[in-house]
Amino acid sequence: MKVAIVGASGAVGQEFLRVLEERNFPLDELVLFGSGRSAGREYEFKGKKLTVKELQHNDDFKGVDIALTSAGGGISKEFASTITKHGAIMIDNSSAFRYEDDVPLVVPEVNPEDAKSRPRNIIANPNCSTIQMVVALKPIEELSHIKRIYVSTYQAASGAGASGLAELEKQVKQIANNEEPGVEAFQYQLVLNIIPHIDVFLDNGYTKEEMKMFWETQKIMHTDALVSSTCVRVPVLRAHSEAIWVETEEPLSVDEVKKAFNNFDGLTVMDNPAEKEYPMPLFISGKDDVYVGRIRKDLANPNGITFWCVGDQIKKGAALNAVQIAEYLIKEGEV
Repeated sequence: MKVAIVGASGAVGQEFLRVLEERNFPLDELVLFGSGRSAGREYEFKGKKLTVKELQHNDDFKGVDIALTSAGGGISKEFASTITKHGAIMIDNSSAFRYEDDVPLVVPEVNPEDAKSRPRNIIANPNCSTIQMVVALKPIEELSHIKRIYVSTYQAASGAGASGLAELEKQVKQIANNEEPGVEAFQYQLVLNIIPHIDVFLDNGYTKEEMKMFWETQKIMHTDALVSSTCVRVPVLRAHSEAIWVETEEPLSVDEVKKAFNNFDGLTVMDNPAEKEYPMPLFISGKDDVYVGRIRKDLANPNGITFWCVGDQIKKGAALNAVQIAEYLIKEGEV
């Protein structure tokens, strides 16, 4: 098994390395690719030094079985044919192919079988905020069909990549030193602030990030459920949080939903308000599972359930989800 990482020097690329090692992924050879700037850098994997090669239009992907790519949508589109032409399966973390009919959009806990139908040998990894939400929605959908979803997200700085994470850390130091915080990665100062604006605004007044949650949820879950979201950037280093309201066809009890959550792979219930136990990004960073808590009936809707959801968007929201797709393909004999 030969695996490639494209975008090895980025935040998700580095997480790919950690996740593959943590899970003892069954590979015989790992090759790293990056931009001309990154070429020549060395990273350690299982005690060995690996050198980043420059991504080029050549035959470097000959013999590669799985390519985990996270180098941005433009690079993914430009190099997709180069990566897949010798038979490699490209699991892409960008938004380049998510909405194309002949590219499956996969969350292994929700729709793993979709990964088997990949005419272009490309599988898309969904948006981080969508991934953690649909993992939590799936067990509810199995109890009663979901008609509507309302969600407010509280997204960490690292959701904007390594530059976003670095900017928040720098701003914290600048504030501590009574300096004016520099602003480059975000629209405004993030430290001591929240920004209700992620990605570009569209004609309907929603941002592209918010519409991603609509489009992707329907595609992943094969559902007609309607999703209305507000996506907010918050001064948290890592792990996204979401407040989610769900309307189902039949009314569900809190106990039913908790039981379904507890029995679902990839979810951890942390819901004991009396002991102040609920998920928070400070403690969920670095965890594999999506965590849910504050589970209660929606006072405004007899068929509604509302809950709080936290997940590490670099791990489950990106690298881990892609690696789990690869693991599923191996288990099913697809590689």
